Amino acid sequence: MIDENTINRIVERQKAFYKSGATRKLKFRKEMLHKFRDGLRKWEPALLEALWKDLHKSAEEAYMTEIGLVYGEIDDALKHLGKWARRRRVCSPLTVMPSKSYIVREPLGNTLIVSPWNYPVQLLLSPLVGAISAGCTAVLKPSPYVPTVSDTLQKFVEDCFDEEYIALVQGNRDVNTILFGTRWDLVFYTGSPATAKVLAAAQAQYLTPMVLELGGKSPCIVDKDADIEIAARRIVWGKCLNSGQTCIAPDYLFVHEQIKDRFVDAFRKALDGLYPDGTKDSDYYVHLVRDAAFDRVSEYLKDGKILAGGRTDKAARWIEPTLLGDVDPESPVMTNEIFGPIFPMMTFSSRDEVVDFVISREKPLAFYYFGKNEDAWEMIARTTSGGACINDVIMHVANSRIPFGGVGNSGMGNYHSERSFLAFTHERSVLATPTWIDLKFRYMPYKLFPLIKKML
Repeated sequence: MIDENTINRIVERQKAFYKSGATRKLKFRKEMLHKFRDGLRKWEPALLEALWKDLHKSAEEAYMTEIGLVYGEIDDALKHLGKWARRRRVCSPLTVMPSKSYIVREPLGNTLIVSPWNYPVQLLLSPLVGAISAGCTAVLKPSPYVPTVSDTLQKFVEDCFDEEYIALVQGNRDVNTILFGTRWDLVFYTGSPATAKVLAAAQAQYLTPMVLELGGKSPCIVDKDADIEIAARRIVWGKCLNSGQTCIAPDYLFVHEQIKDRFVDAFRKALDGLYPDGTKDSDYYVHLVRDAAFDRVSEYLKDGKILAGGRTDKAARWIEPTLLGDVDPESPVMTNEIFGPIFPMMTFSSRDEVVDFVISREKPLAFYYFGKNEDAWEMIARTTSGGACINDVIMHVANSRIPFGGVGNSGMGNYHSERSFLAFTHERSVLATPTWIDLKFRYMPYKLFPLIKKML
């Protein structure tokens, strides 16, 4: 079991290695990214097997939602790192002439990356691409709730990197307490808002910059003009992905009252279409991560009328994708992030009702709207969220050219592609002034002040 002395030793070694300047060299960063990619290919079969064992996640889904995304981040960094890391000259105003102005992108330093259990490979290794690209060191902390995956990740990291550069530590809350109390140059945390508040409080004494990727209740609106069959199929897919254990899963539904019955029928048909033999024994349906998660999520079945699904098997930690009607907006299923395959549904007659409801609650990580484009843009303009999709769910995370991150209670900061690099980077302002001329107007007693005032 790892203890405080071990963690302190790792941190001190990484501080010394960072201080040596080795991680700052562009050649070193690229070499480490190549090593990272080669190591991931070597350990890919073991990671896929571990994801199946811990989460019942199929190899196809595991590749698409975890490992494949990491490959994409690595390849993108290797392609563009030279441009991202380059010193940039920017225009200088007349007031500082003849000086030249620059932005220098430098690594923040020694960093901590903490990941959750729901996408344990992607959410640990994707931020690591940013840390390596920026020239930082990193201590990685995976979730104890997926022990096989965490053990495999540790072997992978130890096989690829020296501890003084990249290290992985395992443990429960006691290890988190040690890590949260340690001084870092950046903490990148993915998980619950509750734990993020504990982390933020612990790091406040150091004024540590943080990237917090959290969650929340992401609304999904189906308006009367929506293509109901397509909306139902995409929504069911998004809720069934990882069995709803996704931070950007559509959490609750608002369906226009005029199409409620048609949507319920379409929801049932879409579920049967995706899983014609049911979900219980399907290789393509993830089970709940642990007994406590099963108990918590299954309790929500009591908070409404079951319109589709509703069956469970505790021994298998299986909950059938379920649509709930007649839900109370103040019930637990509507006030807690569900993080499971249960879908509470409410109806509306006016989009104003939806806007009032959404903005009265914490800012969500995602916002989904099915209907006309012009109405969608109006809804987006009147609400706020980390990200959004029009006539789709989840898929905005698949485009690394747009930022992924939360706002308010759903997080702070963002990443993917260049933004992952920037998350671990300090943009340093540099002004270079020549000595061949020394203009007198800036010196006391400011004889040319009227002219200076006009210039300003």
